[in-house]
Amino acid sequence: MAISSIVKSLRVLGDANRLRMLLLLSREELSVAELQEILGMGQSTISTHLAQLKHAGMVEDRRTGKNIWYRSKSGEVLSKMLALLEHEELTEARHDQAALELVLRKRQDKTRAFFDDMAGRLGREYVPGRSWKSIAEALLLMLPPMVIADLGAGEGAFSLLLAQRAQQVIAVDNSDKMVELGSALARKQGVPALEYRKGDLEAVPIADASVDLALFSQSLHHAQHPERAVAEAWRILKPGGRIAILDLVQHRFAEARELYADVWLGFSEVELELLLGKAGFGNVHTAVVHKETEAPFFQTLLATGIKPSD
Repeated sequence: MAISSIVKSLRVLGDANRLRMLLLLSREELSVAELQEILGMGQSTISTHLAQLKHAGMVEDRRTGKNIWYRSKSGEVLSKMLALLEHEELTEARHDQAALELVLRKRQDKTRAFFDDMAGRLGREYVPGRSWKSIAEALLLMLPPMVIADLGAGEGAFSLLLAQRAQQVIAVDNSDKMVELGSALARKQGVPALEYRKGDLEAVPIADASVDLALFSQSLHHAQHPERAVAEAWRILKPGGRIAILDLVQHRFAEARELYADVWLGFSEVELELLLGKAGFGNVHTAVVHKETEAPFFQTLLATGIKPSD
């Protein structure tokens, strides 16, 4: 390779985002849409970077039907450069790798893609005898008796439903009024298995290794430090216990901070996977389980994990 070509290549690699993109394409052939999902950039930005990499002879494309796939172009010098870069610590490298693995799993998971599509239609199409309440009741009947921590329980609608079947439900909320309202509702409904406790998501008033399921239902985005809240869930769970997080997919509806006192504007699947993994959870799974059809088109994300038994 001529000196001028090497200089040109180094100039192209001077941009951190193009470097991230090239490292990804050296590992896997990807589409523009998949690069968007991994890198969190717009389509035009991705296309511009790809055009520059292609012009520099670092990337090649392959068309299949309506899809165009991109990969790094083989070459001795480029391969050596990438091998060296693999050993450098890039700030976004860990995130990119986790996002790449998620994208690849989605490719193979046709069932998941089916339910992602169905999530936007379930509940809108009438089916005799089917309701979310009946589905929830059926699922609860199949669950073994267990101790559940509903973290950030609010008024306790979910806690009340769970307490009908659970051995015990401990509903935690930091609002005096919510604790008072939820406790009164439990007494009125005659549900002794439900106990309300006032406490913060980052300092849960529950003993170590004492619950089977730790649940965050649209509450984690209210935590000042989500990683601390997840660490608390780890602490209170028994070995083999599960965490379940229902929250919003990352969005741009900034008004939610004022309207709903949200601290975080949702989370991406990758963020929750990394959060659970960092806390020590295994068998982590994420999926978009609901898509609203009206503005601002919120989506609901479910993330689960298991605290290892050993």
